[in-house]
Amino acid sequence: MKHFNSDSFIGRLFRDERAQMLPIMAVLAIVFMGIAALAVSFGNSYSQYSKLQSSANAAALAGAQALPNSNAASIASNYGSQSGGLNNETYVSGAVMATGYPKLECLTTLTNEGQACVAPANANAIQVKEQLTVPILFGSLFGHPSITISATATASMRGAIPAPYNVAIILDATQSMNDTDNGTGSECNASRISCAMSGIKTLIQTLSPCSPNSTTCGTVTAGSNGSGSVANSVDRVALFTFPNVAQNNSSSPTVYGVQYDYDCASSPNPTPEPYTFPTAGASTYTPSGSPIATYEVVGFSSDYKASDTAKALSTATTNNNFVKAVNGLSGCSPMAAPGGEGTYYAGAIYAAQSALVAEQAANPGSQNVIILVSDGDAGTTDSGAMGSASTTTGTYPSTKNQCAQAVTAGQAAAKAGTWVYSVAYGAEASGCGTDNPSITPCQTMEGIAGASTTVPGSLSPAITLTPQRFFSDYNASGGTSSCIDASHPATTLNQIFTDIGNDLTVARLIPNSTT
Repeated sequence: MKHFNSDSFIGRLFRDERAQMLPIMAVLAIVFMGIAALAVSFGNSYSQYSKLQSSANAAALAGAQALPNSNAASIASNYGSQSGGLNNETYVSGAVMATGYPKLECLTTLTNEGQACVAPANANAIQVKEQLTVPILFGSLFGHPSITISATATASMRGAIPAPYNVAIILDATQSMNDTDNGTGSECNASRISCAMSGIKTLIQTLSPCSPNSTTCGTVTAGSNGSGSVANSVDRVALFTFPNVAQNNSSSPTVYGVQYDYDCASSPNPTPEPYTFPTAGASTYTPSGSPIATYEVVGFSSDYKASDTAKALSTATTNNNFVKAVNGLSGCSPMAAPGGEGTYYAGAIYAAQSALVAEQAANPGSQNVIILVSDGDAGTTDSGAMGSASTTTGTYPSTKNQCAQAVTAGQAAAKAGTWVYSVAYGAEASGCGTDNPSITPCQTMEGIAGASTTVPGSLSPAITLTPQRFFSDYNASGGTSSCIDASHPATTLNQIFTDIGNDLTVARLIPNSTT
């Protein structure tokens, strides 16, 4: 009988067990592929979640920055990742805003910190929740082809101070500011200049004179132009006016200096002087004229509050000239509206901007701000009031196109980086009699703040800046309901200045669990 040779090919074939690993390797291959698919899917989901969370954060901050305006929720939606949203991108395609969101909230924690829930939104925070369906590789094999991820973000309304500010407030002191504001809906019923000062006091109560870590701002050091400063100041504020007034007392008994605007005496008033014309684009403001005339009532000061957390203005009787000038110190007569020279804005705007440039150079990293309060109707026809340096060319400095010159000055400041706010205080439907082509007082105030409106005359190209810093108290005496900015529904000076104060702060993200 013939036997197989154990070393023969057939014998070796019968003894070979290597093929038994093939089923094991097939199973392991499926397992490894599943693990790889899960790893890829997990990594993709995490990446998508990070991007979705960034989008939710951006949407919440955008909405909170708009509070307390009624369009806060729609602005938050505009910044979402859903189709058409400003943060919609290919890698988060398909994201949606969760039902019931964005959600406006009035949180007690924020109310206790002074962030009240006021009309029209009646909220001090907004919460955003976005969702996205993410596919899982080979997920269908396990009955889970995809997962839904969500990202939630909550932001408080503006309240955090982003950077030190240099604020130049330009207050109209022409004769019309002595008129009583008793317009429909007015909450003031006093002289227009008194009503304006009330708004200014509301604003400076929101500013920070020194570090919030300090229990007191410390010693005040007197500076030039009536200013008072504390060490390590944060927000500094100066007061400008028009027409300009004599800078110092003269040997003539009829010329009184600007110090009479804050010396607490009921009389006399500073003497109005013919308009002077500061150099456009200058890096410092130098008063001129004979006698020397100035637009600056009080230089940049940080002594308006005793501490950052103080709720009231400083009651100090030494220095404290800004507070005295705006009727913030009991028993002290504030600046008046002596009038005398008519209305011309451009010089005051150039003066304030030049002073701001110098202040910013002395305080690197600070942000410059101009706030102009007036009715927008420039039209000084007295050639003596305009001074011998004026021309008839229609461009600064000129007796013609005075409103258009003011718009040019405001835009020049904005293009230099200054935040320019204008408050149309009872702006009328017609005026600006020196301008050709015609322009209304309301258009003037809109244009000074960089509003998107077409202003005729020498302005070219047309205005393209945003209108976010234009406000109008159209309920004031002489105002017209056609001068309205829908994005800023406030119609009283105190509320307008509250909104401006809020605008000088930023929204911040807070924990979603905040109550």
